[in-house]
Amino acid sequence: MSWWKNPKRTKFGKFLDKEGITQMDFADRSGVSRNTVWRLCNVKGYIPTPVVLRKVMRAVIKIDHRKDFHDFFDI
Repeated sequence: MSWWKNPKRTKFGKFLDKEGITQMDFADRSGVSRNTVWRLCNVKGYIPTPVVLRKVMRAVIKIDHRKDFHDFFDI
């Protein structure tokens, strides 16, 4: 999905696009399902469970240590 501009991408989806990481690669890195990563990237109102959020943020911090969950989610 990173090869075109999708205006409906969430902040998280835009972050993955900017970093050049596919949803499938991120799913493998984080240990969450591809369906969950798709929701994180495309469903604006999606709020992950605390367990999923922890896995996602551990993987995000390995990519960019300055990122916080508030950068992606309105929790």
